[in-house]
Amino acid sequence: MTRRLPHVRDWWSRLRGISPRARVALVSATALAILVTIALVLPVPYVKLAPGPTFNVIGEEGDEPFLSITGTTTYPVTGNLDMTTVRESGGPRGGLTFVEAIGAWFSTADAVVPRELIYPDDVTGDEVRQRQARLFSTSESDAIGAALGYLDIPATTEVVATAVLDDAPAGSVFEPRDAIVAIDGIPIETPSDVVEAVQAQPIGTSFTFEVERQGERVEFDVESAENPDNPGKPYLGVTVGVYITPDFDIDFTLQDVGGPSAGLMFATGIIDKLTPEDLTGGGYVAGTGTIKPDGTVGPIGGIRQKLAGARDAGAELFVMPERHCAEAQGHIPDGLQVVPVATLDEAISAIRSWVAGEPTAACPAQD
Repeated sequence: MTRRLPHVRDWWSRLRGISPRARVALVSATALAILVTIALVLPVPYVKLAPGPTFNVIGEEGDEPFLSITGTTTYPVTGNLDMTTVRESGGPRGGLTFVEAIGAWFSTADAVVPRELIYPDDVTGDEVRQRQARLFSTSESDAIGAALGYLDIPATTEVVATAVLDDAPAGSVFEPRDAIVAIDGIPIETPSDVVEAVQAQPIGTSFTFEVERQGERVEFDVESAENPDNPGKPYLGVTVGVYITPDFDIDFTLQDVGGPSAGLMFATGIIDKLTPEDLTGGGYVAGTGTIKPDGTVGPIGGIRQKLAGARDAGAELFVMPERHCAEAQGHIPDGLQVVPVATLDEAISAIRSWVAGEPTAACPAQD
């Protein structure tokens, strides 16, 4: 025998006591309210971009510096050289609800963009994290190269495996950071040497690789397969790049932060620690920008969120790629001077000028 709870019986009695038309209207309104509630909490195909935390690359977390340089002379530093980040909601990392999306649309510091503009439909959260970590690692090497080039400090350049696909031919033998010494006995000097060697032979060719792994020489064979993304072309499933190291140790201890846009601030921090000059003079500087080993500063994403995050943290000077000036116009927070740069040299010069109280080039201020 089915027993109804008292409050259910009361509701049912009242419902039976009203007219059929009113009953239909009440049931419809209740159903609509339930559907609207469900719709508000269901994920939507958008990604929310919001200001993320900032990290002082010349500072410390606890007793551990974010940027550690040992084996050579370093100098005291003061102030802040903050790298900036963007916090994402939605996409492969988690769903964004309709309510959250609406809230972001009314925030001047947030942005909501269609998910497919950032991530293909077949990209998983793990793949995003791996890709961001790989780009972050590459930006560290490029930052080291740019800083050492600026300071005219000699360094060693290696061709390394920057990423290895587990389900590809290279997946069972290569490890990230393997330094590729030779292929079939032919020395490798640039990443393009690896690409050309593989592309010059038909699918199914076996290649003998000689690599240096954690100080030891390792040799193994890899047979090329058809590239699933480019039919008819051979591939191994390993991405190669350049890794630059000096004869002393430079370590980045920042964890769980991905992407390449910290390159400019990493390079600036290295220069600050390796030169007697106190670059910031105790001031609060923040910035963003990818960087190449030759010192070229490149574009990034989420500039409006990074500007807001930098100012919220206390920054007074913000250094960024010059191509983002138009995008930043109207979104530069009060009290934040924004300097557009194209090279590492320009960034260092801008910081020096700002510390000295001299005029610097600036993006348009907010009206």
